[in-house]
Amino acid sequence: MTGEHLHVFTQIHKKKVCGYPLSIFFIVVNEFCERFSYYGMRAVLVLYFKYFLQWDDDLATSIYHTFVALCYLTPILGAIVADSWLGKFKTIIYLSIVYAIGQVAMAVSAIHDITDSDRDGTPDNMTFHVVLSMVGLFLIALGTGGIKPCVAAFGGDQFNDKQESQRRTFFSVFYLCINGGSLLSTIITPILRAQDCGIYSQQKCYPLAFGVPAALMVVALVVFIVGSGMYYKPEPQGNIMLDVCKCIGFAIKNRFRHRSQQYPKRQHWMDWAEEKYDKLLIAQIKMVLKVLFLYIPLPMFWTLFDQKGSRWTLQATTMNGNFGLIVIQPDQMQTVNPILILTLVPIMDSVIYPLIKKCGLNFTPLKRMTVGMFLAALAFVCAGLVQVQIDQTLPTFPSASQSQLKLLNMGSNPVAVKLPGIDQLNLLPAQVCKLFTKANDLTSKPQQGNNAIRFVNGLSAAVKVSTPTADFGQIEPFFYSNYSQVKNGKATFTLRSGSQSCEYSRDFGFGSSYTFFISSTLVFGPNCQDFITAAEDIKPNSVHMALQIPQYFFITAGEVMFSVTGLEFSYSQAPSNMKAVLQAGWLFTVAVGNFIVLIVAEIAKLPEKWAEYILFASLLVAVCIIFSIMAYFYTYIDPAAIEAQFKTKANEDDEDDKNKLQKLEVEMVKRDAISCPDEYGEVKQSKM
Repeated sequence: MTGEHLHVFTQIHKKKVCGYPLSIFFIVVNEFCERFSYYGMRAVLVLYFKYFLQWDDDLATSIYHTFVALCYLTPILGAIVADSWLGKFKTIIYLSIVYAIGQVAMAVSAIHDITDSDRDGTPDNMTFHVVLSMVGLFLIALGTGGIKPCVAAFGGDQFNDKQESQRRTFFSVFYLCINGGSLLSTIITPILRAQDCGIYSQQKCYPLAFGVPAALMVVALVVFIVGSGMYYKPEPQGNIMLDVCKCIGFAIKNRFRHRSQQYPKRQHWMDWAEEKYDKLLIAQIKMVLKVLFLYIPLPMFWTLFDQKGSRWTLQATTMNGNFGLIVIQPDQMQTVNPILILTLVPIMDSVIYPLIKKCGLNFTPLKRMTVGMFLAALAFVCAGLVQVQIDQTLPTFPSASQSQLKLLNMGSNPVAVKLPGIDQLNLLPAQVCKLFTKANDLTSKPQQGNNAIRFVNGLSAAVKVSTPTADFGQIEPFFYSNYSQVKNGKATFTLRSGSQSCEYSRDFGFGSSYTFFISSTLVFGPNCQDFITAAEDIKPNSVHMALQIPQYFFITAGEVMFSVTGLEFSYSQAPSNMKAVLQAGWLFTVAVGNFIVLIVAEIAKLPEKWAEYILFASLLVAVCIIFSIMAYFYTYIDPAAIEAQFKTKANEDDEDDKNKLQKLEVEMVKRDAISCPDEYGEVKQSKM
């Protein structure tokens, strides 16, 4: 830091609170709001794709992972722009504006009333919503990824060299804000999504679920700008990643030029850069490349880990979320991950790892990462077993070559039915028998855990049926209504015929379908419930969401052992000026992992979801074995010691050069001296 910069730094940091620069409080609040915005939007994203945009599971999963991959590719761009051109402060400001615009675009894209001209609750121009949401997601990926490497580093810049303890505390609070924002948003936004809202028709409230994160991102931007006058804003110092890339590029090009056998081989291919670059830089790049080589198998872990926001959330939509006092939404199950992280990290550090050390086991960082990968594979085995349980409860629908026949006795006497190839059936009054669907029957399980309900009118007069959330319309005599969606819990249906009315109540689970038959003998009054018969078309979800907890536990334990340890390992093995390079490499493995999801899912095309879970688990176990072999042959290094050797050698070389120069000067003095006889005839040495 120059004298001028030090003066500016001192002037800015006169305002302090509890020994901390006031500026960091704006940065901490900004980070909390930004993480809430990102994770809140991402929590409901795959359900938005499936239920609002009407995409199937595979397309929803593919676009979700493409978005996540972009979010982990753009940090490289953000780091280059901040370090080489705009500086961290301006980069955060400009990309936060892009980020906020993207969030607003997502919120607007989820308003179904914009294109719902016939007001039936379904957008009439889905292309508008798809295009706007894709533009929004691209801007969000550019914004959140671009500021990711800048905010934490900018916060660290606010402390001087004498505030090391305060800086460490800041980073602890900073990462606590990340987990806090993630936890709260994954609790709140699914609740907002589950509400009904709309101008003309009531639908799931995705505009609110995206709108709140958009508002939080605007708040994050405003808070950061308000603190502008209190920040220390260092100028761009150049990007080490560019220097590394240039050095590697020159080494490859120089090696290619001297590929003939007449040129002697060098110990390492990076040594071909010695003609242009400093030996210390080359040695540092060698250390980085050694760690990056270990990164090659790592994307497979992220391939499995990030599916908790896609496949696992879709899996939860076919499960029972009733936990007694509360009802958990499918996308709220993701909150198990941050809760377990906050629990497992201190347990691992203070109990598990010390206990393993006391047992005399050398549980190195690479061994921890290997175990973490295995735990993630185990999590997907658990997910596969849960899926098998779910599949056993799903209804069997007729194939393209089959049909389904339902028989309904709407009379007051039993009816005998004889069909070819089927034994005689005796239908009691108001009884439904499903033999084999009419075109307007359900061909899939109701979505979002709702219940599909319809009524059949056996009276000789029209009946109007409604609830506070659904209107079945007027049902003509001996006719049926269309299916309407009813939430889980108790629902009360009001039946009206002329001036007469009565109420029928029933408790519903998740994902069921019923046909309610209004008997021809119905008498309106307090006991009309006795004259309505229920036929269960599709059973409710019976597999409880609690069964997902083991898979979340294993994936989170794997994350703690793999991700947290991996970051520590990368930091310890990285040269002092290249820790950001390895951080970029680490984020790149996350992006590649999300692309692998697309490739495997597209190539495999497995009809059964449980088989896909087992496939991913098997792939990670295979990669885990490869990584363990690579880790076995890895030699841990001390980058500081290696750098010190080069610096010592450089100092010795400088000292040798200095001594040689002094000797050369002495020789020159001797050579250039002349003999001058004085007046007494003596010879004296004089330097010309």
